Amino acid sequence: MIKVNLKGNRGVWRSLLFRGDQTLDDLHEMIYLAFDRYDEHLYSFYFPKGPTRQNKSGLQPKEYASPMSLEEQNLPNDQQRFNAAKTILDELKLRVGQTFEYLFDFGDMWWHELKVVEIERVDPKGKFPIIVERHGESPQQYPDDDE
Repeated sequence: MIKVNLKGNRGVWRSLLFRGDQTLDDLHEMIYLAFDRYDEHLYSFYFPKGPTRQNKSGLQPKEYASPMSLEEQNLPNDQQRFNAAKTILDELKLRVGQTFEYLFDFGDMWWHELKVVEIERVDPKGKFPIIVERHGESPQQYPDDDE
């Protein structure tokens, strides 16, 4: 199970359940639904944290990007990007307590922190992914400019 917090608003989070054979793109799709989004945008996952937060070794984080954003490869030489649609969750060797980040919409910059809460065996025949819990109301994808 993965808990997804909307950064800057700790009262808005979702718990999602996945199978290990699903991809980061599947995770993106479920976050998109869980936060009531309606307009698709580019996205990326960052391990261990996003590019503004270097990890303890000072190395750039690994970025797992939407397939469309991989077509626009204008990167510094030290930045690695991988295809989220081809990245299987089990291959990431996630651990309970591990955190990573997800950025949706590079213009409006909806940052999320993801935390692995539990790893369990699930019935592979069941329908996954699942939204297990919702806390807080999803903010509007495009807040009104008049407010």
